[in-house]
Amino acid sequence: MYDPKQKGLSYRLLECMPATFVWTTLLGTIALSFVRPLWAILFIIVFDLFWVFRVFYFVFYITVSWLRYRRTIKRDWLTEVRKQQGWERILHAVVLPFYTEPEAVIRTTLESFLAAAYPHKKLLIVLSAEARAGDSAQKILKAITKSYGDKFGGFIATTHPDGLEGEIKAKGANAHWAGHRLKEYIDAQHIPYKDVVVSYFDVDTTVHQQYFANLAYTYLTHPNPLRTSYQPVALYNNNIWEASPVTRVAAFGTTFWLLTELARPERLFTFSSHAMSFQALVDVGFWQKDIVTDDSRIFLQGFFRYDGAYTVTPLYIPVSMDAVIGEGIGESMKNLYKQQRRWAYGIEHFPYMMKNFLGNNRISRRKKIHHLWNLSEGMYSWATAPIIITVIGRLPLWVGRDSFAHSAIFQSAPYVLEKLMTIAMVGIFVSIGLSLLLLPPRPKHTSWLTWPIMAAQWIMLPITLIIFGSVPALDAQTRLFLGKYLGFFNTPKQRNTS
Repeated sequence: MYDPKQKGLSYRLLECMPATFVWTTLLGTIALSFVRPLWAILFIIVFDLFWVFRVFYFVFYITVSWLRYRRTIKRDWLTEVRKQQGWERILHAVVLPFYTEPEAVIRTTLESFLAAAYPHKKLLIVLSAEARAGDSAQKILKAITKSYGDKFGGFIATTHPDGLEGEIKAKGANAHWAGHRLKEYIDAQHIPYKDVVVSYFDVDTTVHQQYFANLAYTYLTHPNPLRTSYQPVALYNNNIWEASPVTRVAAFGTTFWLLTELARPERLFTFSSHAMSFQALVDVGFWQKDIVTDDSRIFLQGFFRYDGAYTVTPLYIPVSMDAVIGEGIGESMKNLYKQQRRWAYGIEHFPYMMKNFLGNNRISRRKKIHHLWNLSEGMYSWATAPIIITVIGRLPLWVGRDSFAHSAIFQSAPYVLEKLMTIAMVGIFVSIGLSLLLLPPRPKHTSWLTWPIMAAQWIMLPITLIIFGSVPALDAQTRLFLGKYLGFFNTPKQRNTS
């Protein structure tokens, strides 16, 4: 497998490719608007048509996922898994790296595990602090261990040292360390690797009561459980009522994107919270410790380790994390931007994929093209579509008014673009309805007036797609182009329950 630490000129050129395509599109469309405004209008109409197709694609697949989600959360998966031969041998290990998160956040996470409909003695918790977080993290680690150390089948409390060779200061480095401590424990207990399923969570991740049972059932009934990762539905409901409207729109947008991907598992990468067999985790060498987006890279590690014979299996069961919140609206917006930029930095997978594809003839050409297209097209659209549709789309109509104002295309273009955007509004209405259905019960300290705001906040979607979509995606891809590599941003956790 190609090691990105061995970067050469060819790898740097591959790092430059995504931003080159994106900036060529944006600057080229602007230039074309002045030089050949008629051509620019035709391009924008075709681009908007493609976007309308994407909206209907979104509506169809999110509906499929929603129906599966509703069926899944209504079933008693503990009863189902108990019908499977050998279910008692399955041990759930949960890796929880943490840095500066408050103790209350970690306690909420562990309480959700205890509330799950699954034998607690079949859960093994790995709580890994960061040494660079200082005494405060150590106090939290000791307090949590004292409170929860004897409530699970096993509890590993460890501290990831700072400054280890080959690492960056990122969650993946902590997870890599924690994974090795887990291996030491499993080896000492002589537990077969195939009997351990590892869930890798952000430390604020709370689980649905049926999560562990559903994961165990899926693992036991999967035709090849050691060669797949398991991807649950990611919600951001822990503090959604306290978050700002812009943050809520972005949070639900992430959930909706993942729901559409779950309906087409051949497209799936792992994202945020995920699970996999311990055997596969050992085979790939644990989470990569020198990149920002380790949660999605782990799928590619498995994909290349097994020459393409590795997949992602959807779990239509939810886990929930915190939506972004800061001390004030300004800090919340800044934190949201940095979070979105970190996710958009998944474009760092592009050169890694290209290098490994070029050097592996055992992976079919179809799979190579399929995964490259899914990553590249998704990142390209993320950076370009909102800007072209909402901003650049009108430019050729303004600058070309004098040159071909009486042409049929010029006169009909505003009408065509308006109709296309009107049709695309169906996506917003579906988003409003689904976001309301996914909301947890309203906390007593939250005013009932928040209900209408939950619907009205979607008016801000076009602005949100640009400021917290295209711009951070452009930022991430441009940094990769310039070799100004992005460090890991640890999203602050703060909940207002007063």
